[in-house]
Amino acid sequence: MNFINKNKGISLYIHIPFCKKKCLYCDFPSYTNSENLMNSYAEALCCEIYEAVKNKKIKTIFIGGGTPTYLSLDAWEKIKNTILKINKDENIEFTVECNPDSLTMEKLLLFKSMGVNRLSIGLQSFQNKLLKELGRIHDVKQFEEAYNNARKLNFNNINIDIMFGLPKQSIKDFKETLQAVIKLKPDHISSYGLIIEEGTAFYKNSKELELPQEDDEREMYHIAIELLKKYGYNQYEISNFSLPGFRCRHNLTYWNLDDYIGCGAAAHSFVDGIRYNNSKDINEYIKLININGNAEIEEYKNTDKDFIEEFMFLGLRKIEGISKIEFFQRFDMNINDVYEKTIKKHIQNSLLIDDGNNIKLTSKGIELSNTVMSDFIL
Repeated sequence: MNFINKNKGISLYIHIPFCKKKCLYCDFPSYTNSENLMNSYAEALCCEIYEAVKNKKIKTIFIGGGTPTYLSLDAWEKIKNTILKINKDENIEFTVECNPDSLTMEKLLLFKSMGVNRLSIGLQSFQNKLLKELGRIHDVKQFEEAYNNARKLNFNNINIDIMFGLPKQSIKDFKETLQAVIKLKPDHISSYGLIIEEGTAFYKNSKELELPQEDDEREMYHIAIELLKKYGYNQYEISNFSLPGFRCRHNLTYWNLDDYIGCGAAAHSFVDGIRYNNSKDINEYIKLININGNAEIEEYKNTDKDFIEEFMFLGLRKIEGISKIEFFQRFDMNINDVYEKTIKKHIQNSLLIDDGNNIKLTSKGIELSNTVMSDFIL
């Protein structure tokens, strides 16, 4: 079996764990009141990046968080110097996640100077009242200013994140958000349904949240699909829509089960069939880098079963689905040798389609994707 996809180049994820304030729904590894660690974190991060990507060509970079734009300019300068030294593909996609309140003109200019060519701006909603419900610290005006500044500096690949199913959010609210975002003509839109994750502030107060009814949430998702399609946005993954030529290549690395390196506290890597993850604790991360040159605390080698399951789970997130030819090339067997009964069952229930080349979710299947995907556990 040929589990490993030997595409040329590798993707790099860089984690910035600092936040000014934690959003009420956030379960990502991020920390407030740790500004005093920014410079020492950046120094450790630069050491890790340089060692991790030595002798490799980077095809995509994604800097996420946390709030990358909350990081100090001094710390960013350190990261910039390292990024400029590493071997990058000439057609690299280089994304930074941004919060409107901390996306200053200074930071935009610095991103330009270090080769960033894609921004992902977290808006979430076009209603200030809903932003407060989420614990966001920006308002709509700050978002518009940040977006317009980015366009003035010729950032011509911008994603905007929005959310539906929010506390006190109506269908009308979500439609207004969509229409306002579409009017701005971003190149990519990510539309996520709110999930109440364990350990978040929302989870602790879940009984008090005034969440939309399930039918209303489903209606919001349908509105997103219909409106975005009407204005030329192609849905290529359950939550992601792009204008032609603007799919997020970095995220496709994950969904295609290709190799990637993760640097920073809590970052994960997947290289040659082995998964690694770094310490989540910022202080421990810095200490481990200074002692060992890496901060890995766990390593796991994928089994044959893991590879097949992950290929299915991740691939079914894509609207084009799973390529039967690629399944055969990777695993030296036909997809029906493994999943014939499961596929037939979901086709009969109108949750999957087999178009001859690909196995993919139907519209109904997308709504019940978690149920469908759980059936592909071997």
